[in-house]
This record gives sequence, C-alpha cells and structure tokens, in this order.
Amino acid sequence: MAFVFTEENFEKEALQCDMPVLVDFYADWCGPCKMMAPVIEELAAEFEGKAKVGKLNVDNAPSIAQKYRVMTIPTLLILKGGEVKETIVGVTPKAKLAELLNQ
Repeated sequence: MAFVFTEENFEKEALQCDMPVLVDFYADWCGPCKMMAPVIEELAAEFEGKAKVGKLNVDNAPSIAQKYRVMTIPTLLILKGGEVKETIVGVTPKAKLAELLNQ
C-alpha cells in the first residue's frame, strides 16, 4: 500500500529516508490523479523494501507543494538523499516510473 505523506511526516519519511522515494502530489478532485492511483499502489507493492512510494494530498499539505513548486497535478518527485532527482508532471506510464526508481 502506498505511504501517506503529510506535513508532519514529510521531513522524516521522505527527506531522511535511506531509500529512493517517489512522492505523488495529488488531490481527491483531480481526474488524472485518480488515473495514477492504481499505478502508485502497484509500484508501492513492487518496490516494497527497495523504495518508498507514497502520496501527498496538496490540499492537506500546501506548504510542501509550494516548496517544490508543484503547479500541476499529478506531479511526481523522485527523491534520493533528500534531494529531488526527477520531477514528472502528468499521467505517466508505470514502466517509466519503475525505470526511474531503479536508476
């Protein structure tokens, strides 16, 4: 199951994580975000123990969305060592995200 990032846990769970982290910036009202939801869940299951895959609701954590300049959702960030390694905007194939996590 995909991890749920919040303003309270983002620093520890995403930025201080020793594994690669994929953060899906989404909103409940966003149609394309709903299309990405099953992809995120599948990646979370496939990469369990190898990467942390989770979601961050921009309506509940606007300061984090603003910090990473998220203007369009879905936006996906791949973090390693607390740094943004990749930013992907829009609906993205699972294979592309898996490839980026494996790098």
